[in-house]
Amino acid sequence: MGEEYDRGKEIKAFDETKAGVKGLVDVGITQIPRFFHKSIFDDIPYLRDLQFSIPIIDLKGLNDPIKIVNRVREASENGGFFQIINHSISKSVMEEMKEGVRRFFEQETKVKKAFYTRDSSKAVLYNTNGNLYTSPSADWRDTFTYRMAPNPPNLEELPHVCRDILVEYSKQVMKVGIFLFELISEALGLNPNHLYNMDCTEGQILFCHYYPPCPQPELTMGATKHSDMNFLTILLQDDIGGLQVLNDDNKWIDVSPQPGALVVNIGDLLQLITNDRFKSVEHRVLASHEGPRISIACFFAKYVNPTSKLYGPIKELLSENDPPKYRETTVQEYISYFSEKCNEGTKPLDRFKLTKKE
Repeated sequence: MGEEYDRGKEIKAFDETKAGVKGLVDVGITQIPRFFHKSIFDDIPYLRDLQFSIPIIDLKGLNDPIKIVNRVREASENGGFFQIINHSISKSVMEEMKEGVRRFFEQETKVKKAFYTRDSSKAVLYNTNGNLYTSPSADWRDTFTYRMAPNPPNLEELPHVCRDILVEYSKQVMKVGIFLFELISEALGLNPNHLYNMDCTEGQILFCHYYPPCPQPELTMGATKHSDMNFLTILLQDDIGGLQVLNDDNKWIDVSPQPGALVVNIGDLLQLITNDRFKSVEHRVLASHEGPRISIACFFAKYVNPTSKLYGPIKELLSENDPPKYRETTVQEYISYFSEKCNEGTKPLDRFKLTKKE
């Protein structure tokens, strides 16, 4: 970096266009701005692992609830990622959701600008990288975010071009989420309603990502390596691919798109309350010449309206041989720390681990 390069000034100028990454592509750039270049934490020569694949769980085809619970337990313990099919959301709803997100991002910039903000307390917002000013490197994607629980926005606040499908999809994916928390509760040997009664589904926020084709994909990331700061994520992705999961051997496993499937992954807060029984693993999205890639991530965790509710390892899972590994925390405390430290190459969960003396 030469002294003539003012990173902060370049980021500010980009942000003030409110046109996002798509705006750069629209004007035909051939070299990406320097603040999109990979950080040291991503420019590591991991090898893609072709020997493993992400489990696909048929929620109806197995015809045996015990088998489904066992599959969920195995996937949650060993990799933290799995895909589900026959989950009750129709193909038409999933396709319309992806098309609705596409319509939002491909409408005129002057229309989208009305939603552009960095105020994360808003129920509806659009921007490029929520941590644009603090991250070592920016991700090559734009994001539209809307919060549907516990306090949904007024319908008029949602963009007209995709309003109906945003509401319908969020309702249907909430039902899937509640069912998954029942399966996960049973996989832990608990009452099916245990995690629901802990308010794990009280908060629902959806991140609608748009990854434009990148002229220099080798220099940047679609999404930097990270874990999710929630209880659970349900992801709808298109067929372009690029999502990868880091396994225990520091190798990347492709989460290959499957027709009609949703991707499910364990979040940090679920790893904390299960006392490391279920794993939240790091993942990333590669930038690509292809695109646009569209994905919709539904997060289950209450991010706003701070409460004093504490979450720690579930007492029913503890024993003399398996004492608590984490201290109790609120969702807001965890998210605040995550937001501060996730750019430093550290694992935020480690901050909440108990020492042997504790």
